Formats: sequence, C-alpha cells, structure tokens
Amino acid sequence: MTAAEGHGAMTAAVGSGATTVVEGRIAGTASSARVTVRGGRIHRIERLTGDAAAVIVPGLVDAQINGYEGHDVNDEHVDGGTIRRMAAALWARGVTTFLPTVITAEEERIVGSLRAVRDARALHPVLGHAVHGAHVEGPHLSAGDGARGAHDPARMRPADVAEFHRWRQAAGGIVRIVTVAPEVAGAVEYIRQVSLECLVALGHSSANAAEALAGADAGARLSTHLGNGVARTLPRHPNLVWEQLADPRLSAGFIADGHHLDAAAFGAMVRAKGVDRSLLVSDAVALASAGRPPGDYRTPVGGEVTLHEGRRLTLRGSELLAGAVKTLDECLSWAVAAAGIPLADAVRMASENPAALLGLTTRGRLQSGAAADLTVYDDEPSIGRTPANVTIVAGTCVHRGPSDAGLAELGEIPEELR
Repeated sequence: MTAAEGHGAMTAAVGSGATTVVEGRIAGTASSARVTVRGGRIHRIERLTGDAAAVIVPGLVDAQINGYEGHDVNDEHVDGGTIRRMAAALWARGVTTFLPTVITAEEERIVGSLRAVRDARALHPVLGHAVHGAHVEGPHLSAGDGARGAHDPARMRPADVAEFHRWRQAAGGIVRIVTVAPEVAGAVEYIRQVSLECLVALGHSSANAAEALAGADAGARLSTHLGNGVARTLPRHPNLVWEQLADPRLSAGFIADGHHLDAAAFGAMVRAKGVDRSLLVSDAVALASAGRPPGDYRTPVGGEVTLHEGRRLTLRGSELLAGAVKTLDECLSWAVAAAGIPLADAVRMASENPAALLGLTTRGRLQSGAAADLTVYDDEPSIGRTPANVTIVAGTCVHRGPSDAGLAELGEIPEELR
C-alpha cells in the first residue's frame, strides 16, 4: 500500500468507465484503504488515514455448496439458468467463486447436473469466472449409518475411473473436486489416477485410520467437512478423524454453522489443523435462505427433510443432518462469534485458503494484481448478518444492496447476471 489522504467515514464505491474505486477498512485489520479496480484486476491499493466506516472483504470462495434460495444443482430439472440464478443470489452474500456440488445419484443424473454447470459458465464471462467448476461428492462413498449423511445408499457404487472420465468428457472437464471414501472397492487406485486430473477429497467414510492414511498416500489432499460424514460411533483412537487432522498433506473443510460441529470441536480442529490448512464451506442446500419457516420439506438433497427451529436441517424422522441452510458468510460470522476465531483468520479460511487449494492464486486476497473479487459491508458486525452493500466479481458490479447511497456511478447490473 501507498499512503494517501483519508476521508474518514467515506463508504462510496464509484465507477468511471473501466475503473472502480472502493474505500473502506480491510476486514479484520485496523487499516483503511482505497482499492482501485481496472480491467478485472485490483490495480492499486492505497493506505488511507483516519477511520472508514465501510468494510472491504475479499470475495468468498465456497468449495462445497449444493444450492441456495430454492435453486439446487441436484434438481432433476437443473439447467444453466438454475446455476445463474443461484450465483446471483450468492453474490448478495459476498460469495464470488463457488463450486456447485453434485451428490450421489445415477450417472445420467450426475452428468445432467455437470452439463448445467458447464452451460452456466458459458452464459457470460463473469459467470465463467464465478462458477469455477463442480465438486462431485459421491457416488463412491460409504453406505454406513452416519457416514452416508443424506446420500442415497442405493445409488452408491465402487470407485470407477472410467465413470470419472465420462463425467469429464460429457461436461468439458469442469470437475474440480471429487469426494470419495478411501475404503470403498477400487478407491485407492481411483484416487491415484483421478488426483492427476483434479483435487481428490476424503469424505463420507467408514474407513479406519490405516485406510484414511492410504487415501492420502494415493494423492488425496482434502478432507470433506471433517468431523461429519463419519460413523456415529468411532474408536477413541486411532480413527479416521484423528488421522486426517494429523496429516499435513490434507487441508480440511469445516461446516461452521453451529450444527455440524459445536464451537469447542470446531475451534479445536482448526487449531489442530492450523489456519493455513483450514477452509470454511457452507454445504448449503436449496432451503438455505433468510426467513424460511421450520417445517417438513422435500429437497433434491436428502429427499424428505425437516427444518427445525435454529435452522437445523435433518432427514425427516431422524437426527441425521441433511445439509446446511446457512451461507458461507454466515459460517464465517459464526466462526468468529461462537468459536473465537479472529476475523482475519476466518476471512482467510473462507477466501484465500479455498482459492489457493483450487489453484486460484489471484483470488480471495486484496492485493495489487489480484482478481477484482470483493465485497463492501456497512461495518464488521454486518458480515454474515445482512446482505452486502456491493459485490464486485472480476471487476464487474454484480450486486448492490439497499444501503448503496453514493453508488449510482457503478451503473446497472447486466440483465444476464441478474
């Protein structure tokens, strides 16, 4: 940063041609800055003196999200428009990059979902940037109680590299993550081969510690929502959770919604794994939205489900969770408020860390030359509690909230991005 004269509580972000200027305090720091965006990149960051009221957050990166606001990549009628509408809704929550997550299903259904992701990416360059690809969670998972989560055990099958290649061929190579249980038939060889083409994660598993280690040895580099998707009862030690926590080769995703992990367990796991190898994911489903009343619903993930008071989602008639109904910004807020994670660390876990894991080294960070993905909030307490004031993706304003006084020069959001 270079020094510049500050303007106190200035909150405006104004556009002029291909240049946009945003001013505010960098989330989790005491530093205020003027961020100049040009040509889809952060062109310059200048230090400001004085206190700014607005807060700037790097664009959030959600590596595991099934749906939001009634839209779900697993819907039987999904198409590119479904994913476009999902993206537009997520931009209001500060999520600027995400992987629509396809769960266990028949191969034809998985391919249909992947093609919808591919088609959405082709609708507009900004969508091609925001919808980075897909995460396929299944179908090579454990059918055991607890381990399978909301996945249909009747659709699970042995690991098959040929099926993976058919996914890639059908959808143009957009699969970025595959989650597999390392103990299923053929899994180790599958991990060995598939990890040459995309990121392989371990998850929804009944593996013992040795089998989890074998998965990492074969090339897995991520634990999918660690602490969840495991048998309801585990040996005290050793077990697959301890093994994955201890393995420095594995980063770990955590669903910080207050239901998948309590604050003590989440905090302990993050401190054991280390902030650098921890990332937040939402695992949100179509029911995720503000104001959704408790009750029984039918959803593409889990089928018959019950949404309880406190926004806990379970399979109907069961205590087993059926995904989540909080967005990534809400998870970030909970990690800070409930688990005591410093805001700067929680922001990294929801932006820079998942971006780096996906090889997107210019995203999730506020620095010159980085992708111009960022969000402006009224103040730090607003993060995760209210929609953003402004969201910018690849230098384009894609969302303007109700508190957007002084932001008129940003212009109208393109119709194809609404």
